[in-house]
Amino acid sequence: MSYFAAAVARLEGGWTADEVSLRGVTDVDEVADRLRDVEPDADLSLLFVEADDTYLVILRLDDGEDLRIFGSDSTYAEESQLGALLVGDLKTSVTGLEDTDEPRAVAGGDEEAEQPAVDPEADPVGDADILADLGISAQKLLSLCGHEGMMPADVTAEICQVLGCVDEVEELREV
Repeated sequence: MSYFAAAVARLEGGWTADEVSLRGVTDVDEVADRLRDVEPDADLSLLFVEADDTYLVILRLDDGEDLRIFGSDSTYAEESQLGALLVGDLKTSVTGLEDTDEPRAVAGGDEEAEQPAVDPEADPVGDADILADLGISAQKLLSLCGHEGMMPADVTAEICQVLGCVDEVEELREV
């Protein structure tokens, strides 16, 4: 299973980004160490792991501590060794949500156009509130991940657009 892992780190002067190799990691703590190594003095570090245009995992460190993880679908743990390492130990449901089973009306308010807030076939795991303080609520994150036709790269780009680091991450893709 192929993957792309982009780390973004926020410093006083703005964002830096670097691609991170996860080859040879044996546990999630090693992944966190590689994220810390990108910019040891960062007040905020995020790692976006996109796998096979299907799965997205976001890892977050604040001041190099308190690792938080969100995965777009628990199935990733069943389909890949890296997936098992990143999301295999997470709870089977996301945290930080209220009334996620309630349908959400789409623009226009047409009852027939109501959609569930989360893709019913996906099983997001971990901390959906991982980006809430950065302007992306749990509901928005789940909506992005569950939106039909959205690839993990699209979700990462949407998030990075809000954060102000989309150019840095897109430069990594072009290399």
